[in-house]
Amino acid sequence: MKLVWSPEMAAKAFVDTVKSCELYQGSSVTELISAMAAGWNTTLIVETWCHGDMLTTSIGLAVASTHTCGRHVCIVPDEDSGIEYVASMAKYGMSPEVIVGDPETVVNELDVIDFLVVDSRKHEFARVLKAAKFGHRGAVLVCKNACSTVVSGFRLRSLFDDGGSRRIVRSVFLPVGNGLDIAHVAAVESGSGSGKVKNSKWIKRVDRESGEEFLIRK
Repeated sequence: MKLVWSPEMAAKAFVDTVKSCELYQGSSVTELISAMAAGWNTTLIVETWCHGDMLTTSIGLAVASTHTCGRHVCIVPDEDSGIEYVASMAKYGMSPEVIVGDPETVVNELDVIDFLVVDSRKHEFARVLKAAKFGHRGAVLVCKNACSTVVSGFRLRSLFDDGGSRRIVRSVFLPVGNGLDIAHVAAVESGSGSGKVKNSKWIKRVDRESGEEFLIRK
C-alpha cells in the first residue's frame, strides 16, 4: 500500500489555507505545501521551526492535518522557540504538537513520518532528512528556500543514492517563493517480510519540459 492522491482533499486544504493566511496577504508556497500534505492523506506531518521563521507554512500544515485527521508535529530547538511558536499559533486557533530538541534526533525517534518539511537555509537540514524514519506507504519530502541549494548543485535525490532500502522515485524543483525541492520516497514492497524494497532495476527518466525526475522500477 502507498500514499494515494486525493484532489478533493487537496482543494479543500488549499482554499482553507488561503483563508487562514489572509493576514499574510497569501503565500503560494504555503498553499501548495498544505494542498500536498492533505492531498496525499498524510497521517504524520513533521516540520522544523525556530525563532524568526515565518508561520505561514505551519498554518498551512495545521490546516492540512485537520482534513486528514493526522498528527502535526513541529520540532523546535529550544524552550524559548517553543513558547513563541505555541503563542503565535494560538492566535489562529491552532495548537500543533511541539517537541523541543535536536531535529536530527527527534525525527529518528518519531514513527512512520509520511510528510516532512525542512528549511534548506538551516545547516542541518540534510542530516534531518537522512535521519527520518518513513512508513511503509512511502513519504513526501519538502525543502523550502531551495534556490540556493539548487544553484550549488544539491538535489534531494542525492541523499538516498547510497543503495539503501529507501529510494526517491520522483522529484521536482518548483520555482515558487524561494524555491521548493520536492521528492517522493518509495513505498515498501508488500510481502517482503524484511520491510525493505526488493532489489530491482531502476531506470531514470527526466521530463524535458518540467525538469521533473522519475525512477521507474523494472
